[in-house]
Amino acid sequence: MKKPHHCCVYLGDELASYGFGDDHPFGPMRHHVFKQAFYDKGQNEKVDIRDPVSIEQSILELFHTHEYVEKVKQQSKFGTGYLDQGDTPAFIGMFEAASYVAGTVCNAVDHLMSGVYKRAFIPIAGLHHARRHIAAGFCVFNDCGVAIEYLRHKHNIRRVAYVDIDAHHGDGVFYSFESDPDLIFADLHEDGKYLYPGTGAITETGSNGAINTKLNIPMPPGANDDLFKQVWPKVEAYLRQYKPDFILFQCGADSIDGDPITHMAYSETSHAYATQQLCKLADEFCGGKLLAMGGGGYNHDNIAKTWTAVVNAMIQAT
Repeated sequence: MKKPHHCCVYLGDELASYGFGDDHPFGPMRHHVFKQAFYDKGQNEKVDIRDPVSIEQSILELFHTHEYVEKVKQQSKFGTGYLDQGDTPAFIGMFEAASYVAGTVCNAVDHLMSGVYKRAFIPIAGLHHARRHIAAGFCVFNDCGVAIEYLRHKHNIRRVAYVDIDAHHGDGVFYSFESDPDLIFADLHEDGKYLYPGTGAITETGSNGAINTKLNIPMPPGANDDLFKQVWPKVEAYLRQYKPDFILFQCGADSIDGDPITHMAYSETSHAYATQQLCKLADEFCGGKLLAMGGGGYNHDNIAKTWTAVVNAMIQAT
Protein backbone atom coordinates (compact mmCIF):
# COMPACT_ATOMS: atom_id res chain seq x y z
CA MET A 1 0.00 0.00 0.00
CA LYS A 2 1.45 3.35 -0.95
CA LYS A 3 2.37 5.62 1.91
CA PRO A 4 0.15 8.70 2.11
CA HIS A 5 1.74 12.06 1.41
CA HIS A 6 2.17 14.47 4.31
CA CYS A 7 -0.17 16.96 2.65
CA CYS A 8 -3.72 16.65 1.28
CA VAL A 9 -5.89 18.86 -0.93
CA TYR A 10 -9.69 18.65 -1.08
CA LEU A 11 -11.33 18.89 -4.50
CA GLY A 12 -14.84 18.13 -5.69
CA ASP A 13 -18.00 19.46 -7.29
CA GLU A 14 -19.61 19.77 -3.87
CA LEU A 15 -17.10 22.52 -3.03
CA ALA A 16 -17.45 24.14 -6.47
CA SER A 17 -21.22 24.32 -5.92
CA TYR A 18 -20.70 26.92 -3.20
CA GLY A 19 -21.14 30.10 -5.22
CA PHE A 20 -23.68 32.66 -6.32
CA GLY A 21 -23.92 31.98 -10.06
CA ASP A 22 -21.67 32.42 -13.08
CA ASP A 23 -22.06 36.21 -13.15
CA HIS A 24 -21.19 36.71 -9.49
CA PRO A 25 -17.56 37.33 -8.37
CA PHE A 26 -17.92 34.26 -6.13
CA GLY A 27 -18.89 31.77 -8.85
CA PRO A 28 -18.21 28.06 -9.48
CA MET A 29 -15.19 28.68 -11.72
CA ARG A 30 -13.02 29.62 -8.72
CA HIS A 31 -12.71 25.94 -7.79
CA HIS A 32 -12.17 24.82 -11.38
CA VAL A 33 -9.37 27.29 -12.22
CA PHE A 34 -7.46 26.18 -9.13
CA LYS A 35 -8.01 22.51 -9.95
CA GLN A 36 -6.78 23.00 -13.51
CA ALA A 37 -3.59 24.78 -12.38
CA PHE A 38 -3.06 22.20 -9.62
CA TYR A 39 -3.08 19.37 -12.21
CA ASP A 40 -1.09 21.37 -14.78
CA LYS A 41 1.72 21.79 -12.24
CA GLY A 42 1.68 18.08 -11.36
CA GLN A 43 0.88 18.80 -7.72
CA ASN A 44 -1.67 15.97 -7.76
CA GLU A 45 1.28 13.55 -7.75
CA LYS A 46 2.77 15.06 -4.59
CA VAL A 47 -0.29 15.30 -2.33
CA ASP A 48 -3.28 13.13 -1.55
CA ILE A 49 -6.55 14.33 -3.09
CA ARG A 50 -9.56 13.94 -0.84
CA ASP A 51 -13.29 14.29 -1.46
CA PRO A 52 -15.46 16.91 0.22
CA VAL A 53 -17.48 15.80 3.25
CA SER A 54 -20.74 17.21 4.60
CA ILE A 55 -21.47 18.05 8.24
CA GLU A 56 -24.07 17.31 10.90
CA GLN A 57 -26.23 20.24 11.91
CA SER A 58 -25.17 19.77 15.54
CA ILE A 59 -21.56 20.53 14.55
CA LEU A 60 -22.58 23.69 12.66
CA GLU A 61 -24.41 24.74 15.81
CA LEU A 62 -21.23 24.59 17.87
CA PHE A 63 -20.64 28.00 16.24
CA HIS A 64 -23.89 29.16 14.61
CA THR A 65 -27.23 29.66 16.35
CA HIS A 66 -29.92 27.05 15.73
CA GLU A 67 -32.28 29.78 14.46
CA TYR A 68 -29.79 30.94 11.87
CA VAL A 69 -29.01 27.42 10.60
CA GLU A 70 -32.77 26.80 10.23
CA LYS A 71 -33.16 30.08 8.31
CA VAL A 72 -30.40 29.04 5.88
CA LYS A 73 -32.10 25.67 5.44
CA GLN A 74 -35.46 27.29 4.62
CA GLN A 75 -34.12 29.92 2.19
CA SER A 76 -32.01 27.24 0.51
CA LYS A 77 -35.14 25.44 -0.71
CA PHE A 78 -36.29 28.26 -2.99
CA GLY A 79 -33.18 30.43 -3.29
CA THR A 80 -35.02 33.69 -2.77
CA GLY A 81 -34.09 36.81 -0.83
CA TYR A 82 -30.91 37.64 1.06
CA LEU A 83 -29.39 36.19 4.20
CA ASP A 84 -28.12 39.59 5.33
CA GLN A 85 -28.61 43.25 4.44
CA GLY A 86 -28.14 42.66 0.71
CA ASP A 87 -24.67 41.19 0.24
CA THR A 88 -25.32 37.46 0.39
CA PRO A 89 -28.16 36.22 -1.83
CA ALA A 90 -29.80 32.89 -1.11
CA PHE A 91 -29.46 30.20 -3.80
CA ILE A 92 -31.11 26.81 -4.20
CA GLY A 93 -28.97 24.15 -2.53
CA MET A 94 -27.09 26.76 -0.49
CA PHE A 95 -27.51 24.88 2.80
CA GLU A 96 -26.02 21.71 1.31
CA ALA A 97 -23.16 23.57 -0.42
CA ALA A 98 -22.23 25.56 2.70
CA SER A 99 -22.49 22.38 4.79
CA TYR A 100 -19.94 20.72 2.49
CA VAL A 101 -17.52 23.62 2.98
CA ALA A 102 -17.76 23.47 6.78
CA GLY A 103 -17.79 19.66 6.81
CA THR A 104 -14.69 19.44 4.64
CA VAL A 105 -12.83 21.79 6.98
CA CYS A 106 -13.80 19.63 9.98
CA ASN A 107 -12.76 16.49 8.08
CA ALA A 108 -9.36 18.07 7.44
CA VAL A 109 -9.12 18.88 11.16
CA ASP A 110 -9.75 15.20 11.98
CA HIS A 111 -7.06 14.03 9.56
CA LEU A 112 -4.51 16.49 10.89
CA MET A 113 -5.33 15.65 14.51
CA SER A 114 -5.01 11.91 13.85
CA GLY A 115 -1.56 12.45 12.33
CA VAL A 116 -2.50 11.09 8.89
CA TYR A 117 -1.40 14.45 7.40
CA LYS A 118 0.60 17.43 8.60
CA ARG A 119 -0.95 19.99 6.22
CA ALA A 120 -4.21 20.35 4.33
CA PHE A 121 -5.53 22.83 1.76
CA ILE A 122 -9.17 23.48 0.88
CA PRO A 123 -9.70 25.94 -2.00
CA ILE A 124 -13.33 26.83 -1.30
CA ALA A 125 -13.29 27.57 2.44
CA GLY A 126 -12.26 30.37 4.77
CA LEU A 127 -15.67 32.08 4.70
CA HIS A 128 -14.62 34.49 7.40
CA HIS A 129 -17.36 37.14 7.39
CA ALA A 130 -20.39 35.16 8.62
CA ARG A 131 -21.27 35.76 12.28
CA ARG A 132 -22.87 33.28 14.64
CA HIS A 133 -26.38 34.53 13.80
CA ILE A 134 -26.15 36.05 10.31
CA ALA A 135 -24.46 35.78 6.90
CA ALA A 136 -22.16 38.50 5.56
CA GLY A 137 -19.93 39.21 2.57
CA PHE A 138 -20.73 36.08 0.45
CA CYS A 139 -20.23 33.89 3.55
CA VAL A 140 -23.15 31.64 4.62
CA PHE A 141 -21.51 29.46 7.30
CA ASN A 142 -18.23 30.55 8.86
CA ASP A 143 -16.21 27.35 8.46
CA CYS A 144 -13.26 28.96 10.28
CA GLY A 145 -15.42 29.57 13.36
CA VAL A 146 -16.94 26.09 13.11
CA ALA A 147 -13.41 24.60 12.93
CA ILE A 148 -12.29 26.48 16.05
CA GLU A 149 -15.30 25.26 18.06
CA TYR A 150 -14.90 21.74 16.62
CA LEU A 151 -11.23 21.59 17.61
CA ARG A 152 -12.26 22.37 21.16
CA HIS A 153 -15.38 20.23 21.32
CA LYS A 154 -14.04 17.09 19.67
CA HIS A 155 -10.26 17.28 20.06
CA ASN A 156 -9.90 19.26 23.27
CA ILE A 157 -7.54 21.76 21.61
CA ARG A 158 -7.90 25.13 23.36
CA ARG A 159 -5.19 27.33 21.95
CA VAL A 160 -5.89 27.83 18.26
CA ALA A 161 -4.13 30.39 16.06
CA TYR A 162 -6.09 31.94 13.20
CA VAL A 163 -3.94 33.75 10.62
CA ASP A 164 -5.64 35.67 7.80
CA ILE A 165 -3.98 37.43 4.82
CA ASP A 166 -7.14 37.89 2.72
CA ALA A 167 -7.58 41.53 1.64
CA HIS A 168 -10.72 41.75 3.80
CA HIS A 169 -10.67 41.75 7.57
CA GLY A 170 -11.81 38.42 9.06
CA ASP A 171 -14.47 40.18 11.11
CA GLY A 172 -16.73 37.15 11.57
CA VAL A 173 -13.91 35.32 13.33
CA PHE A 174 -12.62 38.38 15.18
CA TYR A 175 -15.91 39.50 16.74
CA SER A 176 -17.09 35.96 17.48
CA PHE A 177 -13.94 35.31 19.54
CA GLU A 178 -13.06 38.88 20.58
CA SER A 179 -13.22 38.03 24.29
CA ASP A 180 -11.73 34.53 23.96
CA PRO A 181 -8.11 34.58 25.20
CA ASP A 182 -7.34 31.17 23.67
CA LEU A 183 -8.11 32.20 20.09
CA ILE A 184 -4.90 33.78 18.86
CA PHE A 185 -5.89 36.01 15.95
CA ALA A 186 -3.49 37.65 13.46
CA ASP A 187 -4.90 39.43 10.42
CA LEU A 188 -3.17 41.49 7.72
CA HIS A 189 -5.83 43.17 5.58
CA GLU A 190 -6.49 46.24 3.50
CA ASP A 191 -7.25 49.16 5.80
CA GLY A 192 -10.98 49.25 6.59
CA LYS A 193 -11.09 52.94 5.59
CA TYR A 194 -10.94 51.75 2.00
CA LEU A 195 -12.54 48.31 1.95
CA TYR A 196 -15.40 46.18 3.27
CA PRO A 197 -16.11 45.41 6.10
CA GLY A 198 -14.47 48.58 7.44
CA THR A 199 -13.18 46.93 10.61
CA GLY A 200 -9.87 45.60 11.93
CA ALA A 201 -8.22 48.75 13.22
CA ILE A 202 -4.83 48.33 14.85
CA THR A 203 -6.45 49.29 18.17
CA GLU A 204 -8.75 46.23 18.06
CA THR A 205 -6.73 43.82 20.19
CA GLY A 206 -9.47 41.83 21.95
CA SER A 207 -11.79 42.59 24.85
CA ASN A 208 -12.41 41.65 28.49
CA GLY A 209 -9.91 38.92 29.45
CA ALA A 210 -8.59 38.63 25.91
CA ILE A 211 -6.89 42.00 25.40
CA ASN A 212 -3.69 41.64 23.34
CA THR A 213 -4.60 38.16 22.06
CA LYS A 214 -5.69 39.70 18.75
CA LEU A 215 -3.40 41.34 16.22
CA ASN A 216 -4.92 43.47 13.46
CA ILE A 217 -2.55 44.98 10.89
CA PRO A 218 -4.33 47.29 8.43
CA MET A 219 -2.29 47.62 5.22
CA PRO A 220 -2.45 50.63 2.89
CA PRO A 221 -4.00 50.24 -0.57
CA GLY A 222 -1.25 49.24 -2.99
CA ALA A 223 0.72 47.34 -0.31
CA ASN A 224 3.27 45.13 -2.10
CA ASP A 225 5.47 42.11 -1.34
CA ASP A 226 8.18 44.28 0.22
CA LEU A 227 5.77 45.78 2.72
CA PHE A 228 4.28 42.35 3.44
CA LYS A 229 7.73 40.93 4.25
CA GLN A 230 8.49 43.95 6.41
CA VAL A 231 5.35 43.47 8.50
CA TRP A 232 5.17 39.65 8.58
CA PRO A 233 7.72 39.16 11.42
CA LYS A 234 5.17 40.77 13.77
CA VAL A 235 2.82 37.86 13.03
CA GLU A 236 5.52 35.28 13.70
CA ALA A 237 6.61 36.94 16.94
CA TYR A 238 2.98 37.05 18.01
CA LEU A 239 2.33 33.35 17.37
CA ARG A 240 5.60 32.44 19.05
CA GLN A 241 4.53 34.33 22.15
CA TYR A 242 1.33 32.28 22.48
CA LYS A 243 2.57 28.86 21.26
CA PRO A 244 -0.60 27.62 19.56
CA ASP A 245 -1.58 23.94 19.34
CA PHE A 246 -3.15 24.24 15.88
CA ILE A 247 -2.88 26.83 13.08
CA LEU A 248 -5.71 27.82 10.74
CA PHE A 249 -4.59 29.91 7.75
CA GLN A 250 -6.97 31.90 5.56
CA CYS A 251 -4.93 32.69 2.42
CA GLY A 252 -7.36 34.74 0.33
CA ALA A 253 -6.08 35.54 -3.18
CA ASP A 254 -7.91 38.87 -3.27
CA SER A 255 -4.86 40.61 -1.77
CA ILE A 256 -2.95 39.87 -5.01
CA ASP A 257 -2.39 42.70 -7.50
CA GLY A 258 -5.21 42.94 -10.06
CA ASP A 259 -8.14 41.69 -8.00
CA PRO A 260 -11.33 43.40 -9.26
CA ILE A 261 -12.75 44.30 -5.83
CA THR A 262 -9.70 45.18 -3.67
CA HIS A 263 -6.71 47.51 -3.94
CA MET A 264 -3.73 45.44 -2.80
CA ALA A 265 -0.60 44.63 -4.80
CA TYR A 266 1.01 41.48 -3.42
CA SER A 267 2.17 38.72 -5.74
CA GLU A 268 1.77 35.03 -4.97
CA THR A 269 5.27 35.23 -3.46
CA SER A 270 3.82 36.74 -0.27
CA HIS A 271 1.35 33.88 0.14
CA ALA A 272 4.04 31.27 -0.52
CA TYR A 273 6.34 32.96 2.00
CA ALA A 274 3.62 33.14 4.67
CA THR A 275 2.81 29.45 4.10
CA GLN A 276 6.47 28.45 4.34
CA GLN A 277 6.92 30.38 7.61
CA LEU A 278 3.69 29.04 9.11
CA CYS A 279 4.78 25.48 8.26
CA LYS A 280 7.96 26.10 10.29
CA LEU A 281 5.94 27.45 13.22
CA ALA A 282 3.50 24.54 12.95
CA ASP A 283 6.42 22.12 13.08
CA GLU A 284 7.77 23.89 16.14
CA PHE A 285 4.55 24.17 18.16
CA CYS A 286 1.78 22.04 16.65
CA GLY A 287 3.34 18.81 15.45
CA GLY A 288 3.12 20.27 11.94
CA LYS A 289 -0.65 20.85 11.93
CA LEU A 290 -1.49 23.62 9.45
CA LEU A 291 -4.88 23.88 7.73
CA ALA A 292 -5.04 26.40 4.88
CA MET A 293 -8.32 27.70 3.43
CA GLY A 294 -8.56 29.49 0.10
CA GLY A 295 -10.70 32.42 1.19
CA GLY A 296 -11.45 35.25 -1.24
CA GLY A 297 -10.03 36.07 -4.67
CA TYR A 298 -11.97 37.14 -7.74
CA ASN A 299 -9.33 37.24 -10.49
CA HIS A 300 -9.03 33.72 -11.91
CA ASP A 301 -5.35 33.97 -12.87
CA ASN A 302 -4.55 35.13 -9.35
CA ILE A 303 -6.48 32.26 -7.82
CA ALA A 304 -4.63 29.72 -9.97
CA LYS A 305 -1.13 31.00 -9.26
CA THR A 306 -1.65 31.93 -5.60
CA TRP A 307 -3.28 28.78 -4.28
CA THR A 308 -0.88 26.53 -6.20
CA ALA A 309 1.96 28.58 -4.66
CA VAL A 310 0.48 27.87 -1.22
CA VAL A 311 0.22 24.14 -1.98
CA ASN A 312 3.76 24.12 -3.36
CA ALA A 313 5.10 25.74 -0.17
CA MET A 314 3.33 23.04 1.85
CA ILE A 315 4.83 20.31 -0.34
CA GLN A 316 8.32 21.80 0.04
CA ALA A 317 8.04 22.06 3.82
CA THR A 318 8.46 18.37 4.52
